[in-house]
Amino acid sequence: MNPPASKADLEFAEAVIREAGEFTLSHFGSMELQIITKSDGSPVTVADHGAETLIRERIAEAFPDDGIHGEEHDDVAGTSGRRWIIDPIDGTQAFTRGVPTYSNLLYLEDEFGPSIGVINLPALGELVAAGRGLGCLFNDLPCSVSTETTLDRAVMSCSGFDFWDPDMLMRVRESGMAMRTWGDGYGYVLVATGRIEAMVDPVVQFWDVAPCQVIIPEAGGTVTTVSGDPNLALGSAVATNGLLHADVRSVIAGNSVTR
Repeated sequence: MNPPASKADLEFAEAVIREAGEFTLSHFGSMELQIITKSDGSPVTVADHGAETLIRERIAEAFPDDGIHGEEHDDVAGTSGRRWIIDPIDGTQAFTRGVPTYSNLLYLEDEFGPSIGVINLPALGELVAAGRGLGCLFNDLPCSVSTETTLDRAVMSCSGFDFWDPDMLMRVRESGMAMRTWGDGYGYVLVATGRIEAMVDPVVQFWDVAPCQVIIPEAGGTVTTVSGDPNLALGSAVATNGLLHADVRSVIAGNSVTR
């Protein structure tokens, strides 16, 4: 059993991500917001760059020996054995179109593995934060996944259908699960707070889901890759209430449902 995460680290992460969220809100809905297309075709804005710079500066001030990996800037190696993962704006498409479901993500891993995870939805006034062994909080109150046990009463969300092959989509449709696209970090928050049962991203960047490695288990759920590996750095994510995890993965993979 790994030791609990530091409460001070969790409080620090919450404070920093709230500050970054306020910064992004100052640009949200701006008619003057400039959108740049990156080499991979995804959008980025001054709000993305500014929020990540802010988070990096706060980490460097508080933990100068920690490593940092973020979406928009170069890696900092670090010497402490700890590493922070930053996604300053998860859901930049939503952000640039004035849709309030974008989020700010921060994650810490230490020598024992996943330690701290925070997802902040500043335009919605929602924040989910968790520390290893400390439980999961939704706006400072304990939260947990749903207790639904049947697929035909479950709701599954995803960030979009770009990386879904037609057969996979058809299997989910035929499973009885309701399908929605409350995507990006917001979908994982919905799972952690018991409002939906599953969130699936067949292809995803690690910084988009890193906090879920703490948040979902601490809320009582299960999160793995599509193949069942707990390491989301491998490039996919399936987050569920735990009770339906095997069934959801079976549907996606085209295997027989276990119940």
